Amino acid sequence: MTDSNLDAHKDRPSALQAGLKAAWPIFLGYLPIGAAFGVLAQQSGFSPLDVGLMSLLVFAGSSQFIAVSMLASGAGASSVVATTFVVNLRHLLMSSSLAPHLGHTGKGWLSLLAHGVTDESFAVNHARFSQGDWSWQSALAVNQSSCAVWVGSTMGGAWVGRLIPQGALGIGYALIAMFLCLLVFQLRGRRHAVTAVLSGVLAVLLSLWIPGNAYVVIASVIAAAVGTLAVSRERRGTAEGG
Repeated sequence: MTDSNLDAHKDRPSALQAGLKAAWPIFLGYLPIGAAFGVLAQQSGFSPLDVGLMSLLVFAGSSQFIAVSMLASGAGASSVVATTFVVNLRHLLMSSSLAPHLGHTGKGWLSLLAHGVTDESFAVNHARFSQGDWSWQSALAVNQSSCAVWVGSTMGGAWVGRLIPQGALGIGYALIAMFLCLLVFQLRGRRHAVTAVLSGVLAVLLSLWIPGNAYVVIASVIAAAVGTLAVSRERRGTAEGG
């Protein structure tokens, strides 16, 4: 190896360093959201240990908010599992996009990588893989360091939540506000807005006839199916017109 190659090798950061450097913006986002989730979960009857285990095993922010809300309202396990499953279906698409870059990774490491896939870690890793010079080790560092920050922030929020009186500081509305923010950030045009409104209207109507929380899943699936059909019909018409 020549001197120039040795210098380049020394200047190149390790996979862990590269991963941590790429993941720090994720940390900044996870800290306040994780703390808010911890407070809400504690207010709903979860202990800090429960919160930490849920964050470690599930590691899906929106699904955890949904699960805590449904469990606090007395929903059954089947409804919680079905709802969070539908919410997390997007992970199949994200994992499929990352798969071509991980062809030579061992199955054990792939399991750890899959566990750490979130919207934020996917965005960082997919962009870095597309640019080149990004390894699965760096991607793993992004995923698992983000998971560690999420677990720590949610447990911290749960500990702090014990010092906050029930219903104080508008905590009861925080979950609703969180979902409204998530909805607004996912709207990408008129089609998305119409689908969201349709889902809400269907959920209200179905709640009059369907007991429990299953109407949420049914309304979401119907609205998503209608939106998908509308997109397919529009694309077919464009193709035929072209």
